[in-house]
Formats: sequence, C-alpha cells, structure tokens
Amino acid sequence: MRMGKKYFCTIAFWLCWCAGLYAQPALTDTTAPAHTTPSYDTSQPSPFVIGEIFIEGNKRTKSYVIERELPFKPGDSVFLPGLVKGFEIARTQLFNTSLFIDVVVALKAFRGYTVDVIIQVKERWYIFPLPYIKPVDRNLAEWSKQGYGVNRLNYGFKFTWYNFTGRNDKLRMWLITGYTRQIQFQYDQPYADRTLKHGYRIGFSYSSNKEINYTTTDNQQRFIDTLTAGVKRWSANIDYTYRPGLRTFHAVRLALNRQVVDTQVINLNPKYFGPHRNAITYPELSYTIDYVNVDYVHFPLTGWMGEASILRRGLQSDMNMWQLSGKIVKGWRLSRRNYFGLQLNGVLRAPFDQPYINQRLFGYGDLYLRGLERYVIDGVAGFMSKQTFRREIFRFNIPTFLKRSKSHDRIPFRIYARTFGDLGYAYNKTDKQNSLVNQVLYSGGLGVDIVTFYDFIFRFDYSLNQLGQKGLFLHVRNDF
Repeated sequence: MRMGKKYFCTIAFWLCWCAGLYAQPALTDTTAPAHTTPSYDTSQPSPFVIGEIFIEGNKRTKSYVIERELPFKPGDSVFLPGLVKGFEIARTQLFNTSLFIDVVVALKAFRGYTVDVIIQVKERWYIFPLPYIKPVDRNLAEWSKQGYGVNRLNYGFKFTWYNFTGRNDKLRMWLITGYTRQIQFQYDQPYADRTLKHGYRIGFSYSSNKEINYTTTDNQQRFIDTLTAGVKRWSANIDYTYRPGLRTFHAVRLALNRQVVDTQVINLNPKYFGPHRNAITYPELSYTIDYVNVDYVHFPLTGWMGEASILRRGLQSDMNMWQLSGKIVKGWRLSRRNYFGLQLNGVLRAPFDQPYINQRLFGYGDLYLRGLERYVIDGVAGFMSKQTFRREIFRFNIPTFLKRSKSHDRIPFRIYARTFGDLGYAYNKTDKQNSLVNQVLYSGGLGVDIVTFYDFIFRFDYSLNQLGQKGLFLHVRNDF
C-alpha cells in the first residue's frame, strides 16, 4: 500500500537529517564525477529533487570551490538511499580538501519532494609564517649516528599561505640556512578556469651546502665535508593539472634542473653524474595520475587510493633515464575499532646502468621498510609491500581555552595500537658494496600512531629486521 505524501516525507526527513548530520567519511568506491548524480536504487516510491544548497562558515573559501566537491547539484533527482550516500561522499570529499577541520552535510528543509541541503564548515588557519628547524638527515636514527650535531640542522623561515585566494590554492616561500642554504618558491592553483577542472603549478628552488653524500657503502650513506665548492642545485618547474571528476587527478610536469659538485666528489665516485662529470643540466618530463577514495587522505583507514607515473629524465647520453612507478593504498574496516591496511609500491628505471644520483630507492623520503630506517638501499628496480593491523584505543579532545574561536576551541586526538610486517626487494645491476641489494628484505614490529589536527601524525615503532636488529623509531609527518 502506497504511503501518503505527507507521512512519507516526514519519515524521510528525519532519516536523512540524522544520517546527514552524523555522516562519516564514505567507505564505498563510488567514482561519480563532479556535478553528476551517482546511480541510485530506483525502488523507492518517488525521487526527491535537490533544491537550494546553503553553505555556512566559509569566510574565505569560495562557495563554488565547496560545491565542486559535491556529488549532486540543484535540480538532480535522487532517491532516499542515494541522498544519504551523497551526504557521506560530500563530507568525505570536503574533509579531504584539507581546508576544514569540521564538516557537516545535512538536510535543511523539505518543500514537498524538493529537499534543501545545508553544508556547515569550520575553516582551518591558512597562514603559517613559521620558524623552521630540522635535521638534514633522512630520519632521527641517521641523525643520531652523526652525533646529533647542531651543524647538521637546517633552520630559517617558512611562509605558507593555504587557500591563498579562497580557491584552495597554495603559496609557499622558504628561506633556509644552516647545513643547507635554500630558497624555494611554489604556487599551486588547482582551479584556473571556470569549469574548475584545469589548473597549474609553478616552482623554483636553489640550494647549496658544503657536505655531500657521494656514495653508498655497507648500506650507509657516505659523506665528505671538506669541500671548497660544495654542491649547488637549481630547479624550475611548471605543471599542468586536470581534474575531470571528484577523485581522479592528472598532472603533467616539465622541469629544468642543474647540479654542480666539487671535483673531489668526482674523484671519489666517477659515476656520481656519469663518466667524470662534475656538472650536469637536464630536463624532466613526467605524467602522473592519482585516484583518491579514502576516509582521510593523510591517514587512510578505509577505502583506497592509487598513483601511477611515467618520467623521462634527460634527452642525451649524459642523462638518460625512463622511470615507471606506482603506489596503491587499501584499507579495510574489520570491526568498529579494528582496521587492516595494505600498501604496495613499485619502481622500474631503464636502462639499468644509471649514475649514482639516479639509484636512490629505499630509505629516502616515505619509501622505506619499517625496521630498516638505519640503512639505504640503492637500485634501479624495486618492490615494497607494507601490511598493518590497527586498533583504535583512545579518542578524545583537549580544550584550547580560546574562547573567541569557535573553530579551534579543542584539539582532537586519536591513538591507535599497531602491528605490522614489511617486505621488499631492490635490484641493482652493478652494486657490489652493499649487502641489502638483490635479496628479499623483511621486517616487522609493534607501534603506536597518534593523529591530531592539521594533519600531524606521530608514529612510534619498535621493530625487528631480517638482520636480527631491534630498535625504536619515531616518525613525524606534517605538511608544514
């Protein structure tokens, strides 16, 4: 028997209001493009029509940038399950822009079968003129091997302005001295046209320092710091970005690089740049595609995201490299507080005979095996798999006592216990001085993750590697 219109709308209103108000990030793999309606279950009696969309709390962010993240637009016809699902997708998409510390997507009102939607956001702080101090070594374990020397610190000033014009653009300017003298400028505009699909990124950097990592032996970086000319690096790039829908991102980068090193480096390692060269200038052209469908892009627990790229470095024999790389991150929710995560990375460089500066693989940046942080593994091809089981043990807020701030009146914390196991392999055609290449690498251990606002993530690991070595490691991640 068909329900009356008034009775059905009343029930639907409360169901959708509650579901929208407390919607959590999406766990589905929906790939609906921006401003298109996802496929919904049509078994409901009658569809609803999206009416007006009200946005509150965006003092700086342009309203159309927020609307860009929605899987629906005014005039779309949706059924009740699809409306709830759309709220979940919208909240996740908005939260993953890194523009807001809180997002609510809910029904505002019914007008017959027309529904009005309200979006309430709390914006972050966007301007960060911060003093900067950081060890130059790959991680804290490597810095400890160097005796925690103050002379191995970079310090200076970093100015970052997120959401510079309210279009989720970013402006960065760095002035760094200490171990490395560095100047860097970058501007990122993802929405450069009216369709909000095309963007660009421009950047320039210069750095110089007296000490340089000239080779790797016994799986350790080797440095020389008695140089007269040191090492100097220049780089400039321009990128074109394209985002056709909600979750897929394309980027094409063209860069020009120049490096000059002291002749002592070439005497110690003739293959640093290539046969007896102490300076090199080369272009880079790359294409990258990203897909992001996770609950929280900086600390994904559910959903998946992937990246694939192809890079051409150099045009002539003095610098000649093709690189294919890929990354997949997948997360599952096993129960209310338990999660399992899988990360896969792969790199292939050709031809296999590459100069030293093109052989850095595991142990640099985020590409490392937990438990092998003390080492670097150079190669021209490699594969890595990380498996992690997490359990949420605490979730709480600490008041900031900023009475005038409605958006920063508390600091949220989530704490997870973790167990993990990593597996990897690095291939190196010519390396005879390092024992960890051309063999299976593995490690495992226990850890704790602390996640707080502004994407600060603290990782404490106690791990055991294939060499029988144990250790406690700290990793800190943030975008500042």
